[in-house]
Amino acid sequence: MTMSSDPALLERARQIRLLALDVDGILTDGRLYFDSEGREIKAFHVADGLGLNALRKAGFTLAIITGRASRMVTDRAASLGIEHVYQGQDDKGTALQDLLKQTGLAAEQLAYAGDDWIDLPVLQRVGLAVTVPHAPAEVKAAAHWITTRAGGAGAVRELCELLLDAQDLRAATLAPFLQ
Repeated sequence: MTMSSDPALLERARQIRLLALDVDGILTDGRLYFDSEGREIKAFHVADGLGLNALRKAGFTLAIITGRASRMVTDRAASLGIEHVYQGQDDKGTALQDLLKQTGLAAEQLAYAGDDWIDLPVLQRVGLAVTVPHAPAEVKAAAHWITTRAGGAGAVRELCELLLDAQDLRAATLAPFLQ
């Protein structure tokens, strides 16, 4: 069970309506793979996907804000029902502004997970800023929470479970699996 005992963290998590994620280093392990034809290959963790599907079914909106552009990200986002996808974003703060405008949400209602300096403009503005253990010190300092699992190895699932637990949605999420 992921439930944290930090009351401030849980209060932040209770306010979240949208989860936005970086890709490389959060949804993946951060390494870039290329095949012999020069095509990029990414590996995604199945547990992260199940967690994201659970959040979506629980009524959360999902988004990706990533600095790189990749067909694999487009395909993965589509398979998970991620509505808002911002790729090739050198200025993630601008993408955040557009996301807020598109959804009508306040920044306090967003959680964002990022792992590097390019993510700081978003991490510094959202209601719940999350990073992973391998992030640089400046990113860790900006985060409200650091997952125990690494990017691409279940960190997103851990975050999904935190949000479900904080909003008392775990039992309803598990119910279809327990029939």
